[in-house]
Amino acid sequence: MNFIDLSNQSTNVTGVILAGGASSRMGSNKALLPYRGGRFIEAIHRQLARHFAEIIVVTNTPQQYSFLPCRTVCDLFPGMGALAGIHAGLFHSTTPAIFAVACDMPYLDDELIRYLTSRYNPAGVVIPESDGGLEPLHAVYGRGCLGGMEKSLAAGKKRVVSFFDGVPVEVVPAGLVACFDGGFNSFRNINTPADYFSLRGEQTVVHSSDNSSAISKRRE
Repeated sequence: MNFIDLSNQSTNVTGVILAGGASSRMGSNKALLPYRGGRFIEAIHRQLARHFAEIIVVTNTPQQYSFLPCRTVCDLFPGMGALAGIHAGLFHSTTPAIFAVACDMPYLDDELIRYLTSRYNPAGVVIPESDGGLEPLHAVYGRGCLGGMEKSLAAGKKRVVSFFDGVPVEVVPAGLVACFDGGFNSFRNINTPADYFSLRGEQTVVHSSDNSSAISKRRE
């Protein structure tokens, strides 16, 4: 049985898992693929539960996630992609901010999550940068973003960054992110069967100390 140290959970930020993608390249629902003795989304949920007292899954098929011990909510702007999912999670949360992450990101880093959420701004965005640019599906959004998100969505704008001009945005530069996650693995996701089988072929070693975990990966 996995025990969660409740003393480490934030009550100011809600963990939001975005599970609304089409999974078209995978051919089946990525969130429900077998992983670490359960389903993919269960591993993401377990990790977020170390950080957040409230967790929400955003999905338009809530019946598929009834096994999770958290709330499921649907998009208020159906068909509008990740921005609609982030908006729904923020709208339904009971905290000043959310940490939003995709359901298919297996290499989340606890220390990076802790750093980002410690800097939450109820009025704006805290977003990390990798060597590939901004990472909006691994970012913190304050309740003050709701108006800008809704304006963008109502105008048919799907890009997550489309409302950034209207709110305070703190970019955590790639150099600082690399201090936590040198390979930017936190932002890797699983899109294709090849990605998934590569992931299943990796050996993971989990080291626990001071109530935190770090995952070191080595390929066969």
